[in-house]
Amino acid sequence: MNVFAQLALSTTLFIAVPLSAHAAAHSAAPAAAAVPMSEGEIRKVDKDAGKITIRHGDLKNLDMPPMTMVFQVTDPAMLDKVKAGDKVGFVAEKIEGRYAVTQIEVRN
Repeated sequence: MNVFAQLALSTTLFIAVPLSAHAAAHSAAPAAAAVPMSEGEIRKVDKDAGKITIRHGDLKNLDMPPMTMVFQVTDPAMLDKVKAGDKVGFVAEKIEGRYAVTQIEVRN
């Protein structure tokens, strides 16, 4: 192999290794930003429908003012943890065009 071929090969290998490492390091999806919990009070739990009514403060992640509204839940087991009157911290997100509670914790 002549000098130019060796130089081209070594340069290609030198460049390929860092680019491969760079690509691998950045190929994973970025971690989802944590959504802060909002404050609310449970008004109604409807286990049959898989829904919960919450009177809530601002939902900053959804750009929504305080109100009372019905949410679906992403995990029906959440409905077993709360009852009407409970003060809660919760995360609501818009999923497939509907508002759903994805996390909830009682804060009485």
